[in-house]
Amino acid sequence: MARKNRPVTPDGRYLVSRGVLKRCTNPNLDENTRRRALKTMMQARMSNDRAAVIAAKTLLGEAGPVWWDDGVADCSGHPPPQTPYAEWWLSLTEQEREKGNASSDTRKRQR
Repeated sequence: MARKNRPVTPDGRYLVSRGVLKRCTNPNLDENTRRRALKTMMQARMSNDRAAVIAAKTLLGEAGPVWWDDGVADCSGHPPPQTPYAEWWLSLTEQEREKGNASSDTRKRQR
């Protein structure tokens, strides 16, 4: 499971949030680059600078070109059952799947 207990695909490429696959941060980034990009993204979100958010997410590998190089297509934005990850998704417990389907508001209420 990823931060906030969201399910992560076995290959580490995606987490499930709000019922769809979201690309994970490129695990090959050095720590300094990752930290700077995260800081930039958080500041951009606070100032509602959408272009800067997208630029930071692209640097992190969460948007833009995929960070893997084996030719597998990007499944971002698709529900897991409609992707090659369907079997993995169905192998999760109902409680694990619910953590991937819950919105941020639902998770806050469950705490």
